[in-house]
This record gives sequence, C-alpha cells and structure tokens, in this order.
Amino acid sequence: MKETIIIDCDPGQDDAINLLLALSSPGELDVLGITTVAGNVPLDLTERNARMMCDIAGRTDVPVFAGCAKPLLRELITAENVHGKTGVDGVEVFTPTGRPQDRHAVDFIIDALRSADDASITLVPTGPLTNIAAAIQKDPSILAGIRRIVLMGGAMREGGNTSPSAEFNILVDPHAAEIVFDCGRPITAMGLDVTHQVLSSRERIARIKAVGNRAAEATAGMLEFFSRHDSTKYGADGAPLHDPCTIAFLLQPELFEGKLCNIAIETRSPLTLGHTAVDFWGVSGRSANATWIYRVNADGFYELLTERLARLK
Repeated sequence: MKETIIIDCDPGQDDAINLLLALSSPGELDVLGITTVAGNVPLDLTERNARMMCDIAGRTDVPVFAGCAKPLLRELITAENVHGKTGVDGVEVFTPTGRPQDRHAVDFIIDALRSADDASITLVPTGPLTNIAAAIQKDPSILAGIRRIVLMGGAMREGGNTSPSAEFNILVDPHAAEIVFDCGRPITAMGLDVTHQVLSSRERIARIKAVGNRAAEATAGMLEFFSRHDSTKYGADGAPLHDPCTIAFLLQPELFEGKLCNIAIETRSPLTLGHTAVDFWGVSGRSANATWIYRVNADGFYELLTERLARLK
C-alpha cells in the first residue's frame, strides 16, 4: 500500500537528492506535493530548486508550493557557505518547465490535511519546520490528518553543526521545532547522530555517477560540490547525506535503528538555542514524543539510493 506524503524542504543539495529519491519511488510513495521554506538559501531559490528536481526526475506532475520566507520569530539564517549561492551548486541551474503554484505552502498543507482521512498523510520535513508549525498554529484541527512526521533535524551525541549545540534546521527556527515536537503526532527524527554515518565517499559517488542518467549525474555533481565543505570540516571522505535518510526510512525502515524518547527544544538560551535535548535514557520523567534514530546501515542506504536513481530516465 502506498504511503501518501508531503515533502517540506529547503533545497540544498541533500534536500534535492531526497526529492529525487522520493520521486523515483512511485510504487511506494504518493507525493501529494512539495512545499518549500527558506533555509539553506532564501525562499525564491528553494522553490526553484524543488521544481528543477521535478524536471530532472521527469515528475512535473508533482506540484511545488512556496511557503514561509522567514522563521516564526527570528531573522533567517542561510547556509550558502555549505551549499553554494544557488543552494544546489554542482548541477547546472536552469529554468524549470513546471510552473510555480499560486497557493501558499501553509494553505496547501492545511487544505490537504483537512480533506484527508484521519492519520492518512505523512509529512516529511527536511528543512526548518516553519511551514509545518505555521500550519498547525493556523488550524490545529489538521493534526488529525497526520499519520506521522518523519523529519531531518537535531543532534545528540554529535553536538551541533551550526552552533556548538544546535543542528542547522532546528537552529534556524527553534520555535517552530518546539511546536512540531509538542504536536502530539508520531514523530521519527533523523538527527546528525545517524546522518553523519552516511558519508558520500568518492567510491559511493563514483557508483552513482556510473548509472549514467540525468538524475544520477546531477546527484553526483551535487555530492561532489557538497562534499568539499564537510570533508574539510570533519576530516572525512565525503559529506554526510542528511535529508535522504527520511525517504530511505519510509522505503526501507529495516536499514535504521531508533529509540522512543522525549525530545525537547531549547528556545531561550543564547548559548544553546536550538539544542535538541534527547532524553535517550529516560531520566527526565517527560513522556516520549518521538523516535530518535541513531544507527543506519550506510552501505544499504547507498545501495537503495543508487538503485532508485537508476529507475529515472
């Protein structure tokens, strides 16, 4: 049975590759729409980049909706130093054939969940959680339509990648993250603890490039650019491929291991703003609200990604 999903993202090379993975898997995933948010780069670029990936995947049937241009309460932080000025440096930028949608992403999310059966739509956010939180704030009744939320964000043992304490997606909009983690629906969180295990090594990139189609060549080009920053930062052979862990989990959950925990978001401390306090050992007494993924079969992950990219023309 297909899982109906909405992907909320801020492409970003890893978001872009996540879109290609999802769009290559129509047998398992019904992508109702793609919503974009400001994050890795400003909103006009994240929206365009999402439509570019639909073109590359040959899936211009999937609508793309632009959402929030800034966090709920803070000024926007972007990450061009990691992703390049386009957000998807490593692939040639072009004007997508698919037209941008007129409806705001938040309204699309609300309308889709309002009209859905109870617990029938999975949300897959891989950027700051602004759009999802704004939709919940605007109409809390939509929570009934959410089956689960599978997101990329946060860190526990790995510390932070943007501040000493915080992962980028959560730090950009910690107030939105707090709303989402407190929403009461089932959450699976892919933090740095697991995404730092899926390194885009030169050997893995070469195998993807050897597939030879447009999507694989675009993926290899983006990974080659993306890896230059994190390989230097972490002293590793290749960058962590964060966001595709979400779709890989939906496709092959057996690749991952996780634990039900309480996850709370720091929204007040100047020093640790955006920290995800993962109560892995249950010492706080707070009720569990999310499954924290902490281990992945990295070889199996890249086998899945390479095989699915090969399905695209």
